[in-house]
Amino acid sequence: MKNVITLFSFVVPLSLFAQVTITNTTDYDLLGQMLLANEINESGEPFAEDLGYDLDELDPMVPMMPDSISYTTGIENYEYSRYQLGTVIARAGIGLHMMWSPLIMSHAAEETDPDFDGSFTGGVANGFKEDDELRKTVMGFSMRTGYTPPMNPWPQFAEFMSGDPHLPQAVDADFGENFKTLRWDRSKMDKTFNPGAMGQTMMKQYLWAQDMLGGFHDGNEEEVDPADATPDVEGSFEFDPDNNVFYGGDNADGFIGMLATAEAINKMAFFRSKLAYNGTDLGGVDPATYDPANGILYFPHKIAVTEMQVAPMLPPKMETLTVTDPSSHLFDQLSVLWATLNFKNMMDPDNSDESHAGYHSVFDGDPFPGPASQTGMPGPFDLMKGMSKVLFLNIMTMHFNSTMGSFVNVSNLSGGVPQMENEISAVEAGYILAILSKFVEEFAGTPLEGMAMNAVNAQANFILDKFKDGSDGYYNSVTLGTGPDTGTKLAVSQAAIARGLYAAYSITSNNDFLNGADDAYNALILNYYIPTDKAFMTERGNATATYTPFNIAVISGALREAALVGEHSEAPMVFTRFFTNVGDKMQLSEAGATGESGGDSDNDGIPFIPEQPDGLPPVFAPEATLDLTITGVDNVQFARELNLRNYPNPFEVQTTIYFDLPEAAPVSVEVFDLNGRLVNTLFDGALTAGAQSIEWNSEGYAPGVYYYQLRSGERFSTNKVVLIK
Repeated sequence: MKNVITLFSFVVPLSLFAQVTITNTTDYDLLGQMLLANEINESGEPFAEDLGYDLDELDPMVPMMPDSISYTTGIENYEYSRYQLGTVIARAGIGLHMMWSPLIMSHAAEETDPDFDGSFTGGVANGFKEDDELRKTVMGFSMRTGYTPPMNPWPQFAEFMSGDPHLPQAVDADFGENFKTLRWDRSKMDKTFNPGAMGQTMMKQYLWAQDMLGGFHDGNEEEVDPADATPDVEGSFEFDPDNNVFYGGDNADGFIGMLATAEAINKMAFFRSKLAYNGTDLGGVDPATYDPANGILYFPHKIAVTEMQVAPMLPPKMETLTVTDPSSHLFDQLSVLWATLNFKNMMDPDNSDESHAGYHSVFDGDPFPGPASQTGMPGPFDLMKGMSKVLFLNIMTMHFNSTMGSFVNVSNLSGGVPQMENEISAVEAGYILAILSKFVEEFAGTPLEGMAMNAVNAQANFILDKFKDGSDGYYNSVTLGTGPDTGTKLAVSQAAIARGLYAAYSITSNNDFLNGADDAYNALILNYYIPTDKAFMTERGNATATYTPFNIAVISGALREAALVGEHSEAPMVFTRFFTNVGDKMQLSEAGATGESGGDSDNDGIPFIPEQPDGLPPVFAPEATLDLTITGVDNVQFARELNLRNYPNPFEVQTTIYFDLPEAAPVSVEVFDLNGRLVNTLFDGALTAGAQSIEWNSEGYAPGVYYYQLRSGERFSTNKVVLIK
């Protein structure tokens, strides 16, 4: 890990007893919730492993063991992330049922057996084959994984953008095996498709599927190394029901991984066949032949859905689609591209990484079709690769201003010609860098690689040139040709820029991008992080922090990348403190594996779902606030006059704290650890005006990151220092 050699100086409000207050439990926004699920998934088990933790040592029923970082990342982040997806794609019903998905309907139309009509769903003919086809598919997954599916699930392939999560009925005790009482009120859903919400959901489906389908197990649910055995018949891609090897790390993992993958494949088939827009009509796009120069086909921001009830006991079916917001939003497009790129990687038949050994048996024809390179017919891999190309070309055509060297947030289509707007936000600028860096990796060796790499370099340089405000962080947005928004800066802007520039550095090795990312991270920590409250201001200088799943997600992603790419050793602890103090408090209920015995059995303060007093599922609150109110003293000006600093930093034996006291006054200098706990008081007494210094000896201190705060009356300033031994 590299040493932190920059001296950090920032203002820390002192707010004892500050607590998160949930202010909204009604307006569930799918995009923000799923972005948070994705960022904390990546900040969960993978992050814990990268930090060197042994996940086998973790127990969900023993909080904060062996330490808080391992528990928060390895247990809580993973658990809460999967709660979000399980709620959305199997329980809530916030979207179109898999019965009416493209591939289920296509396969049902090919069935010729006259008895294939209700035989799998009650034995009564109802005039539809789709319910039987879905049942056939699900039972196939069950057989291949050894798992018995739950009753009354709501698997879906296309999600609505929002709804009210309050459950209209009490949760039955058997909710883990029968999902009936976990359904949301369909009349309170906004039945609108938004590519960003669907893309973020699909990305989480990938994260779940790739984790669960990478290995095999036997009939006793013992792990089987894919290098040693396969569930397939010897010499064939077909499943062998007699060799005692099943797909997935265990029964449930294999089944859920297959279902999540099937949902994602159908989602992308739906995009390809129904949601492409030419400015007038919705329709399909052929990835194999698509060239935006011959007519742009993109995915509009909002498409309203009407439904019809086709038969008793069957879920409603889509009736009409109507474009209600035809604009193209960059965050929508990059969200879908993020998902397709990762599924492409998972399904790639030529990927020889050890982690892909299990995937090759999954995408070889059984349970999912193989690629065209092996079968002559396009399969899921070709779908994901082709749609990644379509999305990338549309992003470059509709959102990239090559003259200015930057993407823009929003674009429209007029007479088939893109009409780009002029604004690019820090969030979009940061995240497009992160996603295009992944695109460069996935399309290496193709003409698209160079195009993407050029865009990464252009956008990263644009950020450094136009977004950076000297030494005071990054602006929230820039209007091309005009200049930056000089309003109050947001924490999410610093975080997104850090997230993106770290990705740009990883793919280009350009140290300017690394330094720029470090500057954004430092601005986030210095100007927004409150160690005594273990929380972030969300707006510079605003003592009331307003949290949403979206801004928690972006901050979480930045802290993770700061640790892994920027090698900021304190970032994991900052993330842990922030998530424990804010993220935990916004989780509305729990299902297994923590809390499964009821009565808050894991003692984390989050209710078990049947005992949630307001009838809320295991999702995050849409909004919460944290009062960081301070006295109103102008600490910013005091900090400038004080010029608090120390040398050396990092230090091993001793460091000297220097400051310029504006006037004679009583002064205290205190040391805090990363948890905001007072460790020691270095000085407490009266000093004269002028240059001052205080010696700090490291004896008795453990190595690590500390904050020292100089206080004079109600004014104060705080710095960060690293002790190494």
